[in-house]
Amino acid sequence: MALQESELIFDWNRDGGEDMKPARGAVELNDETLRDGLQSPSVTSPPIEDKVRILHLMAQLGIESANLGLPGAGPHVVADVTQLAREIVDHRLPVAANCAARTLEADILPIVEISQATGLAIEVACFIGSSPIRQFTENWDLARLVGLTRDAVDLAVRHGLPVMYVTEDTTRARPEDLRALYTAAVEAGARRICVADTVGHATPRGVDRLVRFLRGVVDATGEDVKVDWHGHRDRGLSVINALAAAVAGADRLHGTALGIGERVGNTAIDLLMVNLQLLGWSHRKLERLPEYCRLVAATTGVPLPDNYPVVGRDAFRTATGVHAAAIIKARAKGHDWLADRIYSGVPAALVGRRQRVEIGPMCGKSNVIFWLEEHGIEPRPDLVETVFRRAKESDRLLEAEEILELCRAGGVPAA
Repeated sequence: MALQESELIFDWNRDGGEDMKPARGAVELNDETLRDGLQSPSVTSPPIEDKVRILHLMAQLGIESANLGLPGAGPHVVADVTQLAREIVDHRLPVAANCAARTLEADILPIVEISQATGLAIEVACFIGSSPIRQFTENWDLARLVGLTRDAVDLAVRHGLPVMYVTEDTTRARPEDLRALYTAAVEAGARRICVADTVGHATPRGVDRLVRFLRGVVDATGEDVKVDWHGHRDRGLSVINALAAAVAGADRLHGTALGIGERVGNTAIDLLMVNLQLLGWSHRKLERLPEYCRLVAATTGVPLPDNYPVVGRDAFRTATGVHAAAIIKARAKGHDWLADRIYSGVPAALVGRRQRVEIGPMCGKSNVIFWLEEHGIEPRPDLVETVFRRAKESDRLLEAEEILELCRAGGVPAA
């Protein structure tokens, strides 16, 4: 029988029979792992060799652009950004580069120099605070902010570089201030703006209202201006906020591997990619997503929790009898597709993984039979009973070597 997903899964995510869709068509991604991600107080900055490996995995995952760093932070960042830019050029990686900069000549000119040295057009992501709370704290006024904006964007444009103009704390800024700042940036030559939820303040409704407002602001200039969304996850809303931004009119969404970043981090770009795929908004090849996340975890020293969605160790493991029995029955019907969805909202195959049935105190005998067969071991009734009894006496999952030792003790060959 040919399985039809619509016949077996009633999808309440559809609204009136229609999926939610991005307002501007295809959604691009900008990976901030090597810049904003490294601002986490808990990370170790990776050596350049690992940064290069991460960059190549970004390309293989179909991530369209990456922030390579903030060269204004010092010579060590300049050296790394230069090598990453050369890597893109030398290997013709399909990743557009951008670099962060304050609205200061001292931050912008190093990007210009790196671009000239490598022959790579690097987008200048120049940022400035915008919210009333920031203005009050810094003793800034709007006229000064507009002036800094015009000067910074003009400087980059005069050197032939594209500009993404970013207001920090956009989600807590006054509409009249945002209109003045973004209009000034576009008039000075910025062809991309970024809306930043710097402290993770926004809710999906707020994102929708803000992005639609700013889409109208830049469209009113008559220029072809792209809109980016950059979110943080202080309230745990970063992924749904990013999706809401795309529905409201954002062209590109920012994120970092595993959501690493300042305080509790940024939008997790890995989970964003999975959701874009499941919504039908993108068709990237995600089989190497677990490798990308594991590499970032290992090289930055950020733990990858067992229960982390999709790429965590437990994402597609079960030792619960009822759940395992359903997976086993699905496979018995001869459909890997069915087994991959019966107890999973994300198909393991999407990211190159498989559903795994384990043996532990919550398991049933079907778990034991399945595990033994998966490992090429005859599930003799006496062996099944022995392993099952040991599992019920345990307070945790049995390790593979423990089960194999029981097999050997029972006279059953086990590798």
